[in-house]
Amino acid sequence: MTAFWLFGALFLLLTVAVGMVRVLSGPTPGDRMLAAQLFGTAGVAILLLLSLAMEQPALVDVALVFALLAAVATVAFVRQRGLPREGGDQS
Repeated sequence: MTAFWLFGALFLLLTVAVGMVRVLSGPTPGDRMLAAQLFGTAGVAILLLLSLAMEQPALVDVALVFALLAAVATVAFVRQRGLPREGGDQS
């Protein structure tokens, strides 16, 4: 079963690598922020899978802190950029 958890973590790590392409070439800041959210979500999932695979319960605590930081980063982005207005793109 450990190999299954590790394979899942590796798959999620590959999705993060693909998301890096969007961060580097994203046409809008919103695309880049969504890719950064992918990093946060996938990072939490990877940590939880590694916690199961390596039987390290402390990684669950690290995943929770990482989830909180990802949420704070999203709020900071929205406060800085503002919400998009109807009928147009706010750049």
